[in-house]
Amino acid sequence: MSKLGFIGLGIMGAPMAGHLVKAGHEVFLATRSKVPPALLTGKAVACSSAEEVTQKADIIFLMLPDTPDVAAVLFGDYGVASGLADASGKGKTIVDMSSISPMETKAFASQINALGCDYLDAPVSGGEVGAKAASLTIMVGGPDAAFERVKPLFELMGKNITLVGGNGDGQTCKVANQIIVALNIAAVGEALLFASKAGADPARVRQALMGGFAASRILEVHGERMIKRTFNPGFRIGLHQKDLGLALAGARTLGVALPQTAGAAQLMQVCSANGMQDLDHSALVRALELMAHHEVAPGPQA
Repeated sequence: MSKLGFIGLGIMGAPMAGHLVKAGHEVFLATRSKVPPALLTGKAVACSSAEEVTQKADIIFLMLPDTPDVAAVLFGDYGVASGLADASGKGKTIVDMSSISPMETKAFASQINALGCDYLDAPVSGGEVGAKAASLTIMVGGPDAAFERVKPLFELMGKNITLVGGNGDGQTCKVANQIIVALNIAAVGEALLFASKAGADPARVRQALMGGFAASRILEVHGERMIKRTFNPGFRIGLHQKDLGLALAGARTLGVALPQTAGAAQLMQVCSANGMQDLDHSALVRALELMAHHEVAPGPQA
């Protein structure tokens, strides 16, 4: 069994780390606050810093909210780089499963490589449900050998695991994923709002659409959330808004237009401006409802 590290134990990180612990690996854990007691079973060990985790583990996973968080954990005081600084740190593998900037990822990988270690960017899709069920889609960027070494561990956390290309390509793939998801949520929200405003039962409309070409995982899961008003995360609007910001920043750098992505980002901004940034991203429909002065369905905004 490998000696593993896992840094970042939030809504998704905690169950992901839990799968590694349940598989019998020795897992060294660190997070901003206290390590959840439920994770401290088997060979799991709580550590005081990312530096300590890195010193004790051979493969170190990160699952953090944003690019600055990853930079701080990697290169800040008592961070991963400090744990790699001596000779014993060479040959280790850093695996960032956060969703962050593809361009910054390439710079991070270069700095870690200079310390004699491999770097994989491996963002995920599937949300809290996928993290708990170990059914995440994992999009990986980095060297082939490092990917093959870590792949058995990815298989403990996910089902659809793809080496997309070199460092940064995993993050690029995740940004593309978030564009598609956001636009589909907006499309489902508009469709159900239209149906409801026209006087049709949105639940029956959704049921009918699930049997046709409009069927999708978003219509199935997020459409139901919109109708039942179950907006507890899931995947928070604030995090998806961050991902669309990465898409739009990348588009500016590349000189391409992403008009539909920009529209979805504005809908999420409406939600955030109205205090809904911590709701599930299916609550994007609330921005449409505010503009229409009509809700898809009545009920609590949980």
